Amino acid sequence: MFKPFLTPKRTDLGLTFLRIVTGIVFAAHGYQKFFTMGIPGVTGFFTQVGAPLPHFSAILVASIELFGGIALILGLFTRLVAVPLAIDMLMAIVLVHFKNGLTGPMGMELVLVLMSAAIALAVAGPGALALDAIFGGRRTPAHG
Repeated sequence: MFKPFLTPKRTDLGLTFLRIVTGIVFAAHGYQKFFTMGIPGVTGFFTQVGAPLPHFSAILVASIELFGGIALILGLFTRLVAVPLAIDMLMAIVLVHFKNGLTGPMGMELVLVLMSAAIALAVAGPGALALDAIFGGRRTPAHG
């Protein structure tokens, strides 16, 4: 008979791919904030866009993106770090990108995709191919 396309192994592979690629992008943005723009540069930008407590927010956002991205790559504390990453992207949409529309310069397409990926990982979990599954013994919802 017909074998379903969506199997636990395929779901795990899909979640793993989503988690690692999303983690790479977040980690790269956090790295950029710390080591390319620098915290003073990020603080200045956050001041311009009206972010609350711009210096504190710069350190917080850079840390969430860098360390949260690394955690996603490893599949460590995936659901826990996905939530602040999604909130980070929501704030980026509200403060910077929404007024620029979906596409084009400073459009919200990238941050919308990153927010959606973080929400998906918060809901679905990291998949079995993650440190969370190895150390925690937890299974994703696809496994029952």
